[in-house]
Amino acid sequence: MSEMNTDVVVIGAGPGGYAAAFAAADKGHKVILVDKGKNLGGVCLNRGCIPSKALLHATKLIKEAKESEFRGIIFAEPKVDLKKMKEWKESIIEKLSQGIGFIAKQRNVEVLNGRGYFEDSNTIRVETEKGQQFVKFKKAIVAVGSKPAMPKAFDLGNKRIMTSTEALEIEDVPKDLLVVGGGYIGMELSTVYSVLGSNVVVVEAMKSILMGADPDMARYVMDYARENFKEVRLETKVLEMATSGKKIKVTFEIDGKPVDELYDKVLVSVGRAPNCEDMGLENTKIEKDEKGFIKVNEKQQTADENIFAIGDVVGGLMLAHKASKEARIAVDVLSGEYNEFKDIIIPAVVFTDPEVAWAGLTESEAKQQGIKVEVARFPWAASGRALSFDRTDGLTKLIVEPETERVLGIGVVGHGAGELVSEGAFAIEMGATVRDLAETVHPHPTLSETLMECAEVFYGHCTHMAPRKKSQAVKQE
Repeated sequence: MSEMNTDVVVIGAGPGGYAAAFAAADKGHKVILVDKGKNLGGVCLNRGCIPSKALLHATKLIKEAKESEFRGIIFAEPKVDLKKMKEWKESIIEKLSQGIGFIAKQRNVEVLNGRGYFEDSNTIRVETEKGQQFVKFKKAIVAVGSKPAMPKAFDLGNKRIMTSTEALEIEDVPKDLLVVGGGYIGMELSTVYSVLGSNVVVVEAMKSILMGADPDMARYVMDYARENFKEVRLETKVLEMATSGKKIKVTFEIDGKPVDELYDKVLVSVGRAPNCEDMGLENTKIEKDEKGFIKVNEKQQTADENIFAIGDVVGGLMLAHKASKEARIAVDVLSGEYNEFKDIIIPAVVFTDPEVAWAGLTESEAKQQGIKVEVARFPWAASGRALSFDRTDGLTKLIVEPETERVLGIGVVGHGAGELVSEGAFAIEMGATVRDLAETVHPHPTLSETLMECAEVFYGHCTHMAPRKKSQAVKQE
């Protein structure tokens, strides 16, 4: 047992945690970064964002090869070596994790591998392989992230019932796969497994998939799912699961009656829960909400003056880039500088096929909040670039404040939507108007051009669409 002293201790080395540790070191603080995993990067890098996007890219190649015949390009039937695919995926994770470790050393951030436990508001105990290490700190940042939620009714201790963590391991390709939850994780992994050969059935308790996205964008993903999955069932409840030999028996409520079906594997994707149990928070002044998330103010401060919290563990949008932004805010505040999480635009991207991305105010939110807006849409069927690679299943839309013509929100669905949304986020942050977008020259032929043309739609004179009156081009409140 030994004791260390530091200015700042960061617990959790995900995108929020290591960003906080590095930012604090850059400001001259002595920093210790604690993480119970062997590889830095947290869930995002090791069991989430990065591996899922790698697998989506791999399966995208398979689908594109199969679809190229009508272009006069014929490939042999793809053969998938799951072992090599996993090795490739793991190599990406290892490179990125090692890179984070290297940067930590360059910044003189000391890394402790082990579980962090608060003894009090100025001390944590780190349980390492070499024994207990006590760390005295002036300020702490909790960035321990979240984990897949598993309802007790589904938690049978059967390996055939997976969360996203197990699904990303791709141990095999089940013939019949049930995915419970039509959110972004469920839909992304459904895309991977369907391309690899699974008969995928998605069940969603709500009336639509991807509830955070506007319906006119989510419908493109639904169209893909209906064509490529075995089935998508909306407003369907899963009542219970049970082991039945080498299968999982699942009982649904359909039309008010219980219906039993057998599946080789089940992926449960019904949300995420904070990772803040059994870390001694009760020994501090930290407060949690009814769902177990740590309460913070706009400066990322908890009820304990010495402790901040960021990322998934505080709830809200569970996105890596949100955690990184909160990290900067927390470090600025603990350093005595002014910063707060207020009026910040956080883009969201769903890496389905097609991708869906949005930032700022959505059309659905405007309706719910009674905010009068005008909406301009540019369908990708009018985009030369989209036509050139046969992906016209897309749409770019702008949410506009009528009086000022200021851009309040952007939505993009289509191939590579995640690469386009940042221009819209920037426009919103800068208080840009639709005129600013319309008069900004975009290169042709590109998908980025759809933002400019969408802005032109707002004024009724879009180059690649027939002229129409503004009132026809704009769907209002």
